[in-house]
Amino acid sequence: MIWYVLAVVLGLALIGAVAALIVTERRSRPPKPRAASVAVVGREALDVVNAGLRRLTGECLRSGRPLPDLYAVVYSEERLALLLAGAEESAPAPWTVEADGERWTISPDALHRPGPEGEPALPYALTVTVGLDGPDRVLVDLSRAAGPVSVTGPDKEVHSLVRAVVSEALAGPVGALAEVTLVGSLADGRLLFGDEPRTSRLHSAASLEEAFATAASAGTGAPEFGSPDVTQIYRLIEGSSRIAVQGEAPHLFVVDASQLPRREGALAGLRRGDALLVIGEAPTGWRWRADAGGSLDTGPLGLEITRHAGRLA
Repeated sequence: MIWYVLAVVLGLALIGAVAALIVTERRSRPPKPRAASVAVVGREALDVVNAGLRRLTGECLRSGRPLPDLYAVVYSEERLALLLAGAEESAPAPWTVEADGERWTISPDALHRPGPEGEPALPYALTVTVGLDGPDRVLVDLSRAAGPVSVTGPDKEVHSLVRAVVSEALAGPVGALAEVTLVGSLADGRLLFGDEPRTSRLHSAASLEEAFATAASAGTGAPEFGSPDVTQIYRLIEGSSRIAVQGEAPHLFVVDASQLPRREGALAGLRRGDALLVIGEAPTGWRWRADAGGSLDTGPLGLEITRHAGRLA
């Protein structure tokens, strides 16, 4: 009888230990990422990003410091984060430095406090949404690519992503000054389905060479420093990796890979600060791949995109 009672007690203890282990395991698991809120997915998120970039330019102008070389922006309802290509361990107030200077953050509430607004975010006008990382909205500055940005994957996913990028560049507040040219077969209206905004900033060209030549002839080039056309923004960024001056807004060119010229020097007409988005495989530059489930592999950027921009509508 004693042995029976002892076995029962040990059995109950073992059950209790297992149950406690299960509870501990469940508690130690990280919570599943929540879905992005309407405020993050909707247009108001772009207004916050635009306000943040304008505030950034204003603070840099006031302090006389150069603009940071950011390549991506991540927005949640709690904060706006700038991802920098090079670490900068000091940031103008009210920005906070994180990740050893590779990330600057600010609370959206801080954007409503009085401060220098700055000029329109022209140096970052090609910063567009590429998708969501769980609850966060991720934007990338396409002009930071050293060459073409190519997007491969199922046709439906690729075209919806490129369509979303072009539409945001034309209609979003961040890209309010950007120019867009659809090249070759993409200029026939099938990419945007006639839903594109009515704007003089949308152009078409029969070939990439024609697109580059037209954009170059429309621009005024960099002004001399004695000219009244030299803005404070130009003084801050001149000599850096980007170029964005008055009368020479960043330009996004979009072309199908089958019409991308392969000869050496064919992309020489792509100015610093412009971007070339290619539907299909390109030999160099950033290579992105969308999959049938809606995620996006951003290649060398290493940004995790669980739902690309073409699926946000």
